[in-house]
Amino acid sequence: MNRKPHLSFWQIWNMCFGFLGIQFAFALQNANVSRIFQTLGASVGDIPILWVAAPLTGLIVQPLIGHASDRTWSRLGRRRPYFLIGALLTTLALLWMPNSSALWIAAALLWVMDASINISMEPFRAFVGDQLPSGQRPLGYAMQSFFIGVGAVVASLLPYALAHLGVSNVAAPGGIPATVRDAFYIGGAVLLASVLWTVLSTKEYPPEQLKTFGDAVTPVEVAVDRSRAWRHGVLWLVAGVVGICLVRAYRLEHELYLLAGGLVAFGLSQLWLSMARHGGIFTQVMADLHAMPQAMRRLAWVQLFSWFAMFAMWIYTTAGVAQVHFGSTDPDSAAYNDGANWVGVLFGAYNGFAALAALVIPLMVRRLGLRISHLVNLWLGGAGLIAFLLIRDPHWLLLPMLGVGFAWASILSLPYALLSDNLPAQKMGVYMGIFNFFVVIPQLLAASVLGVLLRVFFHGQPIWALGLGGVSLLLGGLCVLRVSEPVAAGA
Repeated sequence: MNRKPHLSFWQIWNMCFGFLGIQFAFALQNANVSRIFQTLGASVGDIPILWVAAPLTGLIVQPLIGHASDRTWSRLGRRRPYFLIGALLTTLALLWMPNSSALWIAAALLWVMDASINISMEPFRAFVGDQLPSGQRPLGYAMQSFFIGVGAVVASLLPYALAHLGVSNVAAPGGIPATVRDAFYIGGAVLLASVLWTVLSTKEYPPEQLKTFGDAVTPVEVAVDRSRAWRHGVLWLVAGVVGICLVRAYRLEHELYLLAGGLVAFGLSQLWLSMARHGGIFTQVMADLHAMPQAMRRLAWVQLFSWFAMFAMWIYTTAGVAQVHFGSTDPDSAAYNDGANWVGVLFGAYNGFAALAALVIPLMVRRLGLRISHLVNLWLGGAGLIAFLLIRDPHWLLLPMLGVGFAWASILSLPYALLSDNLPAQKMGVYMGIFNFFVVIPQLLAASVLGVLLRVFFHGQPIWALGLGGVSLLLGGLCVLRVSEPVAAGA
């Protein structure tokens, strides 16, 4: 049996370069969409439910795209067609978003943008597994983390930099500042160019050659445990219906309908799986979910706490910093927009630190192993988010971004390194998509409960969402200890 050849540094660079543009778009979305929503009339309490588009589209799109890309072969290859289609659609959304004339248009475009980013992003994760031998996969994921950091730094700083170059940072009530609009235009160009670089500079192994490496190219269908699916379906469906009744009876916050509705939807999907008599795409994805490796099940808890924290930071930092550190809650005021620009700097800083951390983390892994390295990095991020509650000088907020940067680089690489050797090669795409469930579900959970928690326990103060995120990262670090260390992880 032949083995995949080791690729050169520049070959790995080229195959990961498209991630620069994907993260450029993702960072513009994270740093500016809450600002756009507030500018178009959304209240702080509305932000979580408006943001639900982002994780929900990932939940639906990534496993389906992964399943489809496992079965694709065209003139462009297996994964590259999806890179290109996603990049084109995301570029169109980036050009339109800052020209939104109403809140509902911006919310709809967030759905389009996030779905399109996911079309490109999921095959990139599987691409590393396809192209690289096992020993080079950690380097491949670290390279992706490096480009994520670099792209996010530049994208997050763009509105701040444009304002200092003389571009207007304020607009008429209900209008989007020119700094944000121009940043989105630049982002569209960078995204398309970087993905085209990867598509044109990298070739994929054809199915015949993958077979010689021992990588099966025809995915094997997983048998469905129908009785187990039926039991789970009934339990989740009942839990969801009870939740809806409680929200209605006690007139609880409407965001909780999202959580209860998610339980109902999952229960129905399990009942469908128990009764399905043919192996359609949805049935097979759900069957693969049931059969996922134990390592993925344990990593799910790590991802739950990690992504809950990151989502809390993304959607509440602008409102929290503008209110606490710049003294304004008015999206049309100069103080608010100065605070929003400074959040762009902070987001750029943590992504810059993440790019540097991507160079340091392999050294940590050699000394401490994958598990302890990830624990340490998540705890650094947790301490950083909690520090937002203590620091009052906005310039000193750059310091906790160091810890957040290490956590972010670790979240983007070490779980995949812990997981990749436990995935069957013929299902690399679909399992990377299913693993995204545990990125998306905590974000849906955050969108459902964060607004409620802030109103009930913290008088609606958005800065406390960052404190909750910090605690969540500390818990995620503890959950890493349940995951087995790969035998060759430190080699």
